[in-house]
Amino acid sequence: MRVECKHFESRSYPNGETVRKCHLDLAPEAPWRCPDACPRFERRLADAAWSYGSLVTPPTPPEPPGVGVGEGVGALLDEAEAILNAVGPTVLAEVEAERARSRPWWRRAFGRVRRPGRRR
Repeated sequence: MRVECKHFESRSYPNGETVRKCHLDLAPEAPWRCPDACPRFERRLADAAWSYGSLVTPPTPPEPPGVGVGEGVGALLDEAEAILNAVGPTVLAEVEAERARSRPWWRRAFGRVRRPGRRR
């Protein structure tokens, strides 16, 4: 990945894993590489002459075999994204139903009771 691109994002989690991605979702082979002629590549201007301390992005993991060969990676990721988008509304409905069941019976029956004279 081009870490000098302003659309590059990196986030580290407490368990030690790091996510590297393109904010515009234009790098199907993330975290290993961006497209060679990315139409939206823009060099970061804010860190042009900065020196980095200990919070530098960890190194990218080794590239697995087959990355960069053919269009398979992008198509596979598009297919996975379509599956997740199809399941999303069902999962959201299940979470909302669970939240509704976990409220006290009097909240389910009467809803939020507003007292006169009290502000939100």
